[in-house]
Amino acid sequence: MGAQLRKYNLYAMVGFYLFAGANHFFNPEFYLPLIPEYFPFPHVINYASGCAEVLLAILLFPRRFRKLAVYCIIGMLICFIPAHVHFIIIGSCINDGLCVPEWVGWLRLVVIHPLLMYWAYTNRH
Repeated sequence: MGAQLRKYNLYAMVGFYLFAGANHFFNPEFYLPLIPEYFPFPHVINYASGCAEVLLAILLFPRRFRKLAVYCIIGMLICFIPAHVHFIIIGSCINDGLCVPEWVGWLRLVVIHPLLMYWAYTNRH
């Protein structure tokens, strides 16, 4: 990958996680139903996830922290897997919220989520 393309790839990832992280604060009602009931303190989990996404996006900029940020993003994405499984278990539909065909829930879990991990991994340098 050329240097210019790598730079745009990194900027896209920073923007993606800044937006996603900020959205946890601006739109918590979207995320709260996605947190499985067996996790305590869903509001804390939601805001902690948002903080983590924003912090890790910022840590992608300095080259000396980039590899750490990338591996933490991958770890964070692994921590989000129970939410994706929960979404599938409840039929990929939340009352008065996100409601998609069940195959979309599976697509998020088995295709998009691994692609996000791979995308992070490609930005480790």
